[in-house]
Amino acid sequence: MHVLDQKAHKPHERLADHLKDDLSQVDAMIRTRMASEHAPRIPEVTAHLVEAGGKRLRPMLTLAAARLCGYEGGHHVHLATAVEFIHTATLLHDDVVDESGQRRGRPTANLLWDNKSSVLVGDYLFARSFQLMTEADSLRVLKVLSNASATITEGEVLQLTAAQDITTTEDTYFKVVRGKTAALFAAATEVGGILAGVSEERIRALHDYGDALGIAFQVVDDLLDFWGGDATGKNVGDDFRERKLTLPIIKAIATADDDERAFWKRTLERNDQRDGDLEHALSLMSGHGALEATREAALGWSQRAKDSLVGLPEGPILDMLADIADYVVARLR
Repeated sequence: MHVLDQKAHKPHERLADHLKDDLSQVDAMIRTRMASEHAPRIPEVTAHLVEAGGKRLRPMLTLAAARLCGYEGGHHVHLATAVEFIHTATLLHDDVVDESGQRRGRPTANLLWDNKSSVLVGDYLFARSFQLMTEADSLRVLKVLSNASATITEGEVLQLTAAQDITTTEDTYFKVVRGKTAALFAAATEVGGILAGVSEERIRALHDYGDALGIAFQVVDDLLDFWGGDATGKNVGDDFRERKLTLPIIKAIATADDDERAFWKRTLERNDQRDGDLEHALSLMSGHGALEATREAALGWSQRAKDSLVGLPEGPILDMLADIADYVVARLR
């Protein structure tokens, strides 16, 4: 049955069922490795975010890639846990940078504790992730995941410098997305193939799948900020209010006339937002076809992710990975 017809059982849930034994080991390792004998705040803060009901999609991709390629050992659990710790660390840091008060419908750690705790616990999780990487006894795995960690931070810093600048281009936007989102998706799938010792062609295919899936994931999230969607955990227009130049806005500015550019400059660069500005922004994006063009871009990246799977070992895991690529954009159809 195709994913779009299968409302009751989503593809990431089916993949979680298929990998339930591996995932239970990841959960156990998360609990063990986030413990701290001397600083009880570390497991308190980490548990608040780790147990918030996320899909664990990134670590699941590592497990799936390893199993897809026939891996029989146990180090995929260490790497999946490392991937989850990297992701959780970036969320803790992001919420401080963005001054966020809510994530996944719950108060953020920086709101419940403070910014210092969030930053330092994030640092602790990064350190734990590197410990876990070394336990896989693979210098190449360590290189891939450490490079991804650096790329994530680069993407976040680039976003800071590009934010509130209406001359930001689509090229810069995709550099940010490749950094802050797609880098970890790509690394998560790539290390599964490396661990299994498959060919360079298959390792590249897994990387390309994760990269395209991560880009589709972020483009959808940015579009749903304006279209609305329960799964984002955000109010419609949060990105506009926070003056983030995401793809729909960049596309609308690219074809704006002088009056429209003046509107974007006032609301985004000068932070002079007034009643009715969000509605006007939505009207401009719709009128210039920016929302529909963003939707088409997301669908294109989803298809690219599925195309990357060609030539990988056939079976239920491959089918579920293809279905996940469909599911990411299913709400846009």
